[in-house]
Amino acid sequence: MSSCAAEHRDTVRLNKLRKKLRRLTGQAIAEFDMIADGDKVMVCLSGGKDSYTLLEILANLRHNAPVDFELVAVNLDQKQPGFPEHVLPDYLTQTGIPFDIIEEDTYSIVKRVIPEGKTTCGLCSRLRRGILYRYAEQHNIDKIALGHHRDDLIETLFLNMFYGGKIKSMPPKLLSDDKQHVVIRPLAYCREKDIAEFADLMNFPIIPCNLCGSQTNLQRQAMKTMLQHWDKQFPGRLETIFTSMQNIQPSQMADTDLFDFLQLSPNHTIASEASNQD
Repeated sequence: MSSCAAEHRDTVRLNKLRKKLRRLTGQAIAEFDMIADGDKVMVCLSGGKDSYTLLEILANLRHNAPVDFELVAVNLDQKQPGFPEHVLPDYLTQTGIPFDIIEEDTYSIVKRVIPEGKTTCGLCSRLRRGILYRYAEQHNIDKIALGHHRDDLIETLFLNMFYGGKIKSMPPKLLSDDKQHVVIRPLAYCREKDIAEFADLMNFPIIPCNLCGSQTNLQRQAMKTMLQHWDKQFPGRLETIFTSMQNIQPSQMADTDLFDFLQLSPNHTIASEASNQD
């Protein structure tokens, strides 16, 4: 294939992926009322494929969105050794999107607290979340946008089932524990494989995470491997799993806090069950 033909093929594929990601992102935003008129949305940019894609799609959607909203990209420089500090500022300057780089040495904290060989993700995430929440409060941010996609939501569901004894995942829209911040995941309906291909065609300057990304035997990686195997062996299974996450029937589970099994009798209609049947 000639270089011109290959370039044309990639352009066509890129446009198709952009339209698909835009459509699914717009659908998630609308169904969960993620962004309102006048919102200031902070996109947390890590330098990975997901956050680059999120910023690109939101910036693209903003031009035709029915509401007017503001975007600001924020990166947390955790002072990891070898982190290329110039990459994100150079890229964001070219996009024209307002941005800020927060410098906090969480790397040293994680390395000091977590024993060698143990998983660092938990502490790293908590520290990062606290810093970003503080920034959002100081800069009047209305929504905090994260780059988690459909596969992340499914992986988290199985992580909680297998290791936590709970059926829960990452919601597309979340109120923080302190009730001060609204976190949104606009890519919740998007497949990781589409995002990865889009990021590759866009030639985003990807920055690998050398703090936790190189760790072996992570539980999340085990879930990802399992789901990727299912996706190849049983096409459509992941779509069915995600649909089930949107179609929960408490009366068919075993949680007495969600459904009043104690009052269940032939002549007694429970309000929650009646509403489910309407």
